[in-house]
Formats: sequence, C-alpha cells, structure tokens
Amino acid sequence: MTFRKTMDRYHLASISLHWLMLALFIGVYASINLRELFDKGSVPREALKSLHFMLGLLMFALVWLRLAMRAIYPAPRPQAALPQWQAMAGKLAHLVLYAIMIGMPLLGWLMLSAAGKPIPFFGLALPALIGPDKALAGQLKEIHEFVGTAGYFLIGGHAAAALFHHYVQRHNTLLRMWPGSRKLAT
Repeated sequence: MTFRKTMDRYHLASISLHWLMLALFIGVYASINLRELFDKGSVPREALKSLHFMLGLLMFALVWLRLAMRAIYPAPRPQAALPQWQAMAGKLAHLVLYAIMIGMPLLGWLMLSAAGKPIPFFGLALPALIGPDKALAGQLKEIHEFVGTAGYFLIGGHAAAALFHHYVQRHNTLLRMWPGSRKLAT
C-alpha cells in the first residue's frame, strides 16, 4: 500500500474515502427507506432509524478527513480538456455534495435536538445542539427530507456524469478514482 502523491490518479486516501462515503450514502438512504417496511414503534423500525442517524453522523465526521485529504492531495489535472460548462458543473456538483455531507447530518442533529430525542452515535449519546422546540423540529424535518430527496438526483447525476465521461467521452476520470485500477485509458 502506497501513500505517494501521483499526477495521473487520485491518492489512495482520496479513493478510499470517496468509496467509503458512497457506502455511507447507500447505508443512510437504505436505512431510512427500509424503516417503512416496519410498523411505527417496532424494534426493527427504531433500529433502522438509529442506524440512519449514526451513519449520517459518521459521514459528518469523515467528511472533514476527506476535505483534509483533498487539501493535502489535490485532484490530478484532467487528462482531457473539458468544455468550460462541464468543468464548472462538476465543481458545483462536488461543492453541493460536500455541503450535503456536512449540512444533512447537522440538520438531522438539530432536528433530533429540537424534538427532544436522543442523538445516538455507536453507543454514545451526543449532546443536544439546541433546546426542545417542536415547531422548529418539524421545519427542520421538512428541509432534511427535501434535501435528502434532492440528494438522490445529485448522486445519480454524479454517477451518470462519471459513466458518460468514461464510456462516451472515453476520459480516464473514472479509472483514476477506481480502487486498484492501474491501467489508465487515454
């Protein structure tokens, strides 16, 4: 395992954190959606909600490490010139993804705090960020759900763009972020 900086591909830490964050996104979305299969108040439903909270907070913790790795090991230069609109769209999409990875867990934490509910984190009970306020909890929940729904489209768009660059434009961006990939397309 090497941690050297390379010019043609992303750093191993960046690759690892990218795919770990994807796994967390899948876990966050799956746990909150699968809870609907169970009756309100049931043990499985409550367990899935707790898992949703904990995975979201883990994402919040790890996004800071991801940002540090991005600062230490910047993305390699694109090997194919992109139209300016594509480059700007990519930068904006990444910025919004980072905002989601920071903002959504914070919104969830604030929402649970305002609802007067415990904030579980893998055996720990995190402190409330604000005092109980049912009306505010309801507003935060609406925002959290709206942004969560928008996240489906943003994550799907990110994946679609990666596949478009790989299969249609024949750029090597996907290979440079793929774990273990040493072969780079030209």
